[in-house]
Amino acid sequence: MLIRAFVPAHITAFFVPVFHYEPLKAGSLGAGVNLSKGTNVFASIETGALERHIHVAFNGEPVRKNEAKITYHVAEKLVPEDFLGEVEIWQYFDFPNGYGFGNSAGGAFGTALTLSYAFGGTLLRAAHIAHEAEVIHRGGLGDVIAQLAGGIEVRVKAGGPGVGVVDNLFFEGYKVLVVPLGRLSTREVLDGDVVKAIEREGKVALETLLKDPRPERMMVLARAFAERTGLLGGELLELARQLDKNLSNPSSMIMLGRGLFALAREKEIESVRNLLDELELPYDVVEIYTDRPKVGRWMG
Repeated sequence: MLIRAFVPAHITAFFVPVFHYEPLKAGSLGAGVNLSKGTNVFASIETGALERHIHVAFNGEPVRKNEAKITYHVAEKLVPEDFLGEVEIWQYFDFPNGYGFGNSAGGAFGTALTLSYAFGGTLLRAAHIAHEAEVIHRGGLGDVIAQLAGGIEVRVKAGGPGVGVVDNLFFEGYKVLVVPLGRLSTREVLDGDVVKAIEREGKVALETLLKDPRPERMMVLARAFAERTGLLGGELLELARQLDKNLSNPSSMIMLGRGLFALAREKEIESVRNLLDELELPYDVVEIYTDRPKVGRWMG
């Protein structure tokens, strides 16, 4: 049996981390956007072996258990202990790992969906297990619940799926420009002194957005958050200013990755492409993904 799941990439615009000893009560407040590209997870289930084996691969390359703790956490929860056979989990990422696109959550959630489909379960329970794995192994706090919501989302109450509360902003005519330039460790940022600034500025941004809930306002607040926390600076800030000359809304930093994103109108995309081609920088233009994650039997 071969099962496939798709989980959208998720970019956080601004956030407030909320820590709790119970994983489902931990999470984040904030806002972000889901993308039409993301993580595809395939689970191959073969019975008839003498033992229970679980194998994981990222982008076609097998990985050891200590290199995929989050995925193995999910698999151990969902593959029955008395199952005798081979479970192979293949994760393929449209964006680089560690660049702020929610790949860790996408892999966890996609794995939970495929195994739940194969062995029995529900969408919400799969999301619970993925969120729990993310929190325990410090992959992230709010991506799973955001990916479950789709669209341009606003996390108004912290917590995992079924506990936290997510709302959505209405939008029309926007695509998402992404400029992924490098890695930024979520763990290192959340362990650093910048957390106090993130908490302060994130709360202000969320309160302000809820008074004027529009995508345009979100981007203004995202940029202010990125600069005031000190996360966006130097050459990356200069690039953001260059992009802004071609956009009706300000660009901002991908949280948390060394890169930028923007909501762009169709008429703005050509000039932005020309700029980034001239600078020889990587970029992509994708749709906003408004559905829930998908899972089903894969026929090839």
